Amino acid sequence: MTKRPTKREIRQQMNNEVEQYLNKGGAVQEFERGESGLINGKIDERSTGFNQGKQERTPLTDVLNAVDERKKSGNQISAVQNKRPRKKIIYDDFGEAIREVWVDG
Repeated sequence: MTKRPTKREIRQQMNNEVEQYLNKGGAVQEFERGESGLINGKIDERSTGFNQGKQERTPLTDVLNAVDERKKSGNQISAVQNKRPRKKIIYDDFGEAIREVWVDG
């Protein structure tokens, strides 16, 4: 299993890489806060979702009514299924399984 680098190690590695880049003649261009999100000095209007207008919603009352009806009719079936015996494991004080017993639902 390999050891994951700590935050300090990652930070040091990144600082070393930046120093190497700058020593080789690279340069870092600085921007004002929020400036990098602008295109030609303006906000990209296509990126905001507010220009689309209100969308029509699909009515779901029929679907919800059908789901409610299935729930009502399904309760009788699930009640019968819950009465089947099920296996229960008995544990000792230390969390070890001692035996299995069958209990009614």
